[in-house]
Amino acid sequence: MIASSTRCIDAFCIVQTQQLGSFLPVMASCQAFTSFASSRIRFALYRRSWSRLSAPSRRTFVAKATEYLPAYADYNDSQSTVRSSIAKICSRFPEKYWLDIDNAARWPSEFQEAVAKDGWLGIMMPSEYGGSELGLAEATVMTQTIAESGGGYTASSCVHMNIFGLAPVVKYGNEEQRKRFLTPLIEGKERACFAVTEPNTGLDTLKLQSLATRDGDHYSLKGSKIWTSTAQVAEKILILVRTTPLEEVKKPTEGLTLFYTDLDRSQVSVTEIKKMGRAAVDTNSLYFDGWRVPVQDRIGNEGDGFKMIMHGMNAERILLSGEAVGIGYAALRHASNYARERIVFGRPIGKNQAVAHPLAKAWCQLESTRLMIMQAAKMWDEGFATGEYANAVKYLAGENAFTACETAVCSMGGMGYAKECHVERFLREVITPRLAPVSREMCLNYIAEKVMDQPRSY
Repeated sequence: MIASSTRCIDAFCIVQTQQLGSFLPVMASCQAFTSFASSRIRFALYRRSWSRLSAPSRRTFVAKATEYLPAYADYNDSQSTVRSSIAKICSRFPEKYWLDIDNAARWPSEFQEAVAKDGWLGIMMPSEYGGSELGLAEATVMTQTIAESGGGYTASSCVHMNIFGLAPVVKYGNEEQRKRFLTPLIEGKERACFAVTEPNTGLDTLKLQSLATRDGDHYSLKGSKIWTSTAQVAEKILILVRTTPLEEVKKPTEGLTLFYTDLDRSQVSVTEIKKMGRAAVDTNSLYFDGWRVPVQDRIGNEGDGFKMIMHGMNAERILLSGEAVGIGYAALRHASNYARERIVFGRPIGKNQAVAHPLAKAWCQLESTRLMIMQAAKMWDEGFATGEYANAVKYLAGENAFTACETAVCSMGGMGYAKECHVERFLREVITPRLAPVSREMCLNYIAEKVMDQPRSY
């Protein structure tokens, strides 16, 4: 049936005519359309578009915050399909699953396998390697939905490296590398981690000290990394190191080189860092001395690594902002339902404005942030390369999602502090976007300099 429907897609596109509120099948060559998605996802998009021929108009009111993964009126058809398809997967993994995963500090392999099975790990990857070739907007919808389902950052963190992490390989890798690296990642057969930050440099990426020295057809790597997530389970690593010492380059952006290679634990010491939240997804420090990496695993030219790594950073900030907002919505869902059902002094506590107003304010902040995130993703998909919107949504999402989770915990009182009610887990996890992958202060520094035209402060 999928093959049959795929042939239908090859024959025509569905074009929406907004004035008529209908879809007109237009006979055309749709090679560009058929190449943009894997067969499963392409069929889902086709089926949704076809059903809209006789479907009633969209709802005229926003969904209630008490609903589980409601539809959003501003989503286009591809985004709505992603939302509903991912919601179906997430519905098989209730919040009890994520509570148990967090308590046991166990990698959520069942969930990752379910997402990979339906082809979603390659949502932004080229179709010739098994990806769906959708945009950052669709990927953001995907990760927000995963976090919003109740899985939080634990759920989204086990898949988002596959979504955005290899953007430098897609753009700068050669054909042999793309075939060798992308296909197993999309299929879920390999997992990757990302190593940039170092203990002595923090956010000052241009001062990285780890060094790769050419030795025939290999490089020998020496140095250390910190805050490398999923290194306990990953088979591959994307790592940025210096190939020319800082004191020998004309500009600090020069001399950095990017590798995507096997994480060989016989040559790399991987030590887990115990942390406040997201216990099921490990974060680590790495140490290596004499780690031999093949030249064929170098991405692009030697010394060009910094510009390559920057290619994915704005996308990462937008994607993680969507996840933060998703966690905020999940917290508000719990708190809103609790406030409607909890009876104290003979009435629901939500009847008290001291409870209802903070929840309403938190929703306003989250929803305005979500809309800006979708605008930022749209601009990125259209080629807007600078970071004003990426940094703005990263800042807003971190602040407003934290407020939403804190409000949820306080609204629920003692039950908000209980693990069985989940919102305390959301609060522990949602501190992350205020700290990483870049601090809120650095987001504001960027905007102050680039938008407000103020002198650089650091």
